[in-house]
Amino acid sequence: MKKKFSSIEIENKAKEIRKCVLRMISEAGSGHTGGSLGLADVMAYLYFKEMKHDPKNAKSEDRDRLILSIGHVAPVLYASLAEAGYFEKEELMSLRKLGSRLQGHPGRDHGLPGLELSAGSLGQGLSVAVGIALANKIDNRNSRVFCLLGDGELQEGAIWEAAMSAGHHQLNNLIGIVDRNNLQIDGSTEKVMKLEPLVDKWKAFNWEVFECNGNDILELESVFKQIEKNSQKPSIIIAHTLMGKGVKSIEGDYTWHGKAPSKSELYDFLLELGS
Repeated sequence: MKKKFSSIEIENKAKEIRKCVLRMISEAGSGHTGGSLGLADVMAYLYFKEMKHDPKNAKSEDRDRLILSIGHVAPVLYASLAEAGYFEKEELMSLRKLGSRLQGHPGRDHGLPGLELSAGSLGQGLSVAVGIALANKIDNRNSRVFCLLGDGELQEGAIWEAAMSAGHHQLNNLIGIVDRNNLQIDGSTEKVMKLEPLVDKWKAFNWEVFECNGNDILELESVFKQIEKNSQKPSIIIAHTLMGKGVKSIEGDYTWHGKAPSKSELYDFLLELGS
């Protein structure tokens, strides 16, 4: 997008994305609410400040690409694409319905503009991102690849094979973002399978590592400015987020990983977000 939005405008975009996420999941009666709400700030920052993209030319060869490896948070991707102008917001209400372009996990075969990867099984997106970033290097293309990963997803071995490859090929056009909310479907990541020391792991695979509050637009902006001065390594941002961010009654509650709000809950949640 040509316009670069202010931090206040991006915060407002994130709020609108959250409202859309709640409405579409409630309408569908199923979907992943917690992680989608937690990532709204990251997605708003990427689509309205950081990424080079054009909704009117969604297949431009020089576009930055967002690879959503954690496919179950598709609602926040769909809401972000609609907010950015890739399709009309009314279509969001077709989430998970028969014949819809907006399935529970993204599928490129449904023809949704702005969608780069079909995602379902966890652990695969970073390998795809590495391949695209390497191809862009070979073609001398000045575009970047962003890959959004879940922290529970890092328990998949394929992630670390891809990480090793990216470090080896010095893919400084690749930026990974870990949604570090410390929760997965069965509870705490540290109880299910410990991830720490996470910073040391990525450094060992020859990545530049950054940390920030992923629900703070100014911190996200600061981190991306640091990446612009980066070395010849790929970069990973460990974005500390809060599952369910924006709705106090469900923040940090892993039971909302894959739970849809009822109509009455939707009303209360939207009131809390100022709608």
